[in-house]
Amino acid sequence: MSRIGKQPVIIPPKVEVTLEADNRLTVKGPKGQLSMQVHPAIKVRKEDGKLIVERSDDERQSRALHGLTRALVNNMVIGVTTGYRRTLQVEGTGYRVEMKGKNLVVYVGYSHPIEVAPPEGITFTVEERGVVFHVDGIDKQLVGQVAANIRALRPPEPYHGKGIRYKDEVIRRKAGKAGKKK
Repeated sequence: MSRIGKQPVIIPPKVEVTLEADNRLTVKGPKGQLSMQVHPAIKVRKEDGKLIVERSDDERQSRALHGLTRALVNNMVIGVTTGYRRTLQVEGTGYRVEMKGKNLVVYVGYSHPIEVAPPEGITFTVEERGVVFHVDGIDKQLVGQVAANIRALRPPEPYHGKGIRYKDEVIRRKAGKAGKKK
């Protein structure tokens, strides 16, 4: 049995949840609105200010989708109430980021700066002299994907630690060449 799937999702007071006949779930909150199509093997019902996720049978796919659907619904509720944030850090001589309108301009050692346009629902903020920046939004998957795409522009390298990394990421450092002994 899925232990995560059994737990109900508590609906905060400012959040409005609608379940449509075609198995579509829509969550509206103070930060925005998210919607998702629920698999036919999974049923979501609303009772007493909670969302309960149930599966129709004990098939392998249904068991797998049970906990997944509950986690996705919970992420939607958290997203429309508090939102999600990924913090990234640029490390290296001359490496920095800056805002140009809504776009993020990244200087990471290439011959030209790279301009990253935020997809709909994503905002960028830059702080600390252009070394630390944030990716904010209500969709957890989209925030993580945009942050990963920016990190992929110049992943941190193990010898000097230069590149773009997550704020809480630990880079395993390698020793460089050993000097010649006389």
